[in-house]
Amino acid sequence: AGGLSVVGGDLIIPTINREIAMAINAGALVVASQDWHPASTSHFAKDGGIWPVHCVADTWGAALHPALTVPDRATRVRKGVNGEDGYSGFTMRDPVSGDTIATELEGLLRAAAVDSVIVCGLATDYCVKATALDAVRLGFDTSLLTDAVAAVDMEPGDGTRAIDAMDAAGVAMWRTVMR
Repeated sequence: AGGLSVVGGDLIIPTINREIAMAINAGALVVASQDWHPASTSHFAKDGGIWPVHCVADTWGAALHPALTVPDRATRVRKGVNGEDGYSGFTMRDPVSGDTIATELEGLLRAAAVDSVIVCGLATDYCVKATALDAVRLGFDTSLLTDAVAAVDMEPGDGTRAIDAMDAAGVAMWRTVMR
């Protein structure tokens, strides 16, 4: 249950769907990450965090957008399952201890001999940024599809600042029309 709206988030879906189709046709691994929170977590404002209730496991709010074409053979990585802060597809943070906990994403990519990743989706200034920065930190050649992201922009310009930070960290910036 719940919702965390990203203005314009639905507008990037056709671009992402085209990229997924091209990746599948090329034999690439496609991974969809999704928040999958318990009903109560310190991630939520009602429990001391900063976010409205969103992506509660096994509810409509945790489902991927119905127009997003994620093939059955795509891998899903769920984040925040035990109440962790799960911004990155690669890591989560235990809200009590502050310890970083790995998701299964790095292992899946290494097992498939993947050496480069392309990141897109929601939200530019949180999950996308954290995933891209972790990918670079872990040694993956990392690209961002700049026309397939949308920001929360809790503060005006957060999305732009996130893109600047990813660029500074070595993330390659791509527009899908260039590819």
